[in-house]
Amino acid sequence: MHNQEQPVSEFKSKSGVQRIFSAFFYSLDGFKNAWKNEHAFRQELVLVVIGAIIALALPVSAFEKLMMIAVLVLILVVELLNSAIEAVVDRVSLERHSLSKNAKDFGSAAVLLTFLIAVATWAVVLFNRFYY
Repeated sequence: MHNQEQPVSEFKSKSGVQRIFSAFFYSLDGFKNAWKNEHAFRQELVLVVIGAIIALALPVSAFEKLMMIAVLVLILVVELLNSAIEAVVDRVSLERHSLSKNAKDFGSAAVLLTFLIAVATWAVVLFNRFYY
């Protein structure tokens, strides 16, 4: 079997320290773009900030605070991935297609599941602290 080299994008990052700096600035661009163009991201970021403040103020352990904040940040992570999927689908075609709908719906379902994990985490921590 003959090994063929995979084509490499001209946008593929280089190695070394420059790659780390470039990745950091690409990430900042991603955050700026998400804030500017993604309504759900803005709403969820507000939720994360408010939730983090509440979690830090609650009389729970440091680990519980960490978990309460981490599951909120996880919502943002999954929302960014969902937005990336939507952008790629829209880049490929704006036509209505069942596979495009599936891709977008799967991303949306992932955000919902992450939100439910966050609700469950907060419920368990608060229940154990105040009612158990």
